[in-house]
Amino acid sequence: MSDLSNSQTVNSFAQQLGEMLCKKNAKLTTAESCTGGGISEAITAVSGSSQWFEFGFVTYANSAKQQLLGVSKQTLDQYGAVSEQVVEQMAQGAIQQSRADYAIAVSGIAGPEGGTEDKPVGTVWVCWQTPTQSWTQKLMLPGDRQAVRTAAVKKSLQQLLQHLI
Repeated sequence: MSDLSNSQTVNSFAQQLGEMLCKKNAKLTTAESCTGGGISEAITAVSGSSQWFEFGFVTYANSAKQQLLGVSKQTLDQYGAVSEQVVEQMAQGAIQQSRADYAIAVSGIAGPEGGTEDKPVGTVWVCWQTPTQSWTQKLMLPGDRQAVRTAAVKKSLQQLLQHLI
């Protein structure tokens, strides 16, 4: 898929997500690591997104995850930043700090360095939190750094949108 059609798809997902959240009079927050604000950028590219998006946290370093989102040092030490447990705590912390209704949290290894045998480049964990539930998914995304980041943004928005429909 070309970069243009990828950006159009991401924009479409963000637009539709905004429409659904507005109907619910609900707010969304993000807690991002490997996407570096890409989800927030996609959201704020939508005109009127301030009606449903107020906070986005870019917590690339573990210290930022701890300070801004309350991720525990013990969880980071035990499971690593790229883990189900960490994205769950990131989502919970983003909800607590922003008082939003919904959250998307993402942490991964976009590459080209940083991969291990257990967590190769392209490993991304995402957590979605709603007023009634929370769920996580481990993604194994192919491609270079930009492809992994773009796919993580797209999948993050797409999954929450599918949940709301």
